[in-house]
Amino acid sequence: MKFSVCLMILISNAAAIQDLSGKMFNFPEKTNSAHVRISTSKQSFSAVTVCHRSFTDLKRDHALFSMALPSNANEFLMFYKSDVRELQPHVKTDKSVYGGLDYKPSQWHSICTTWESSTGLVQLWFNGQSLGRKYIANTQSPMSGRPIIILGQEQDSHGGGFDINQSFLGMMTDVHMWDYALSPCEIQKYVSELSFTPGNVLNWAALDFQINGRVLIENKQMYCQ
Repeated sequence: MKFSVCLMILISNAAAIQDLSGKMFNFPEKTNSAHVRISTSKQSFSAVTVCHRSFTDLKRDHALFSMALPSNANEFLMFYKSDVRELQPHVKTDKSVYGGLDYKPSQWHSICTTWESSTGLVQLWFNGQSLGRKYIANTQSPMSGRPIIILGQEQDSHGGGFDINQSFLGMMTDVHMWDYALSPCEIQKYVSELSFTPGNVLNWAALDFQINGRVLIENKQMYCQ
């Protein structure tokens, strides 16, 4: 991905709906508290797609997206497990694993994850590469309950239980979430930064969020060709 940091423009701890087009979150320090909490009114999911772009130089475990329900802290979690070099989508009480990826530090990566309760299958798209559709046991039922969605930390309880050694350090942008499995065509459009259908659960251009701790909102800019 082709982004660079331009200018820090805002630090805020107040909940607000903002258009973050052309912006990114910067998580600049290792902490067990700093995070972004994103709100949605949606409380039932029979399918999910989450896409984001991230940049980090971490060589340890870290969370990329954490959605907890009252019944389960890892209801939908995207996690990087460093010792085995795997991206791990967690759904409900189990997970799948994707290894052998070129998840290089200090580079932008686009990651999309889909899950469907009708099949119990997850699929990962890494920098536009379509990876295998894998079954996760005990996930063939809808998600139901009040979600808490966190960027920057991994939830071990509903809205908390953060571990400093699983925190995200780096930059993140273009976070979208849908309540259906996005088509391969739409995912490719997202990865290529073409016109795509924005998330109907989380939309980066109309995001309802609250910053807690030292998280910065900065401009992102594509390099000129």
